[in-house]
Amino acid sequence: MTIHSASCRCGQLKATVAGDPVRMSVCHCLNCQKRSGSAFAAQARWPAEQVTLEGRSSSFELVGDSGKAARFYFCPECGSDVYYDNNDRVDGQIAIPLGAFDDPYFLTPNYSIYESRKHGWVEIVGDGVEHD
Repeated sequence: MTIHSASCRCGQLKATVAGDPVRMSVCHCLNCQKRSGSAFAAQARWPAEQVTLEGRSSSFELVGDSGKAARFYFCPECGSDVYYDNNDRVDGQIAIPLGAFDDPYFLTPNYSIYESRKHGWVEIVGDGVEHD
């Protein structure tokens, strides 16, 4: 089984995932734009039982464009987002921003969501990418 590690910028908060993600998406919603500080955010989701978390985190909950709440966990030292879940893991999945991984090149998106909020100069391409 493949193992990948993610962490905050200072290395205090860590997530280790085992196996393949359920999905890897690019999101253009306004919350993801603010969260990433960019025009979109890229993240992958794993079943919670395939994720090991280490270190201290702070969190906050926010209702996004979907109308659903998500809880975001970040390092209280450096402020980096390391993972989030939907309404305290009700769906049983944990999402990790692609840029938090030690090797962020191991995944490619299969979903591009909230494209109604997508910047006109952004184009997400690739075989099999679903657009919403």
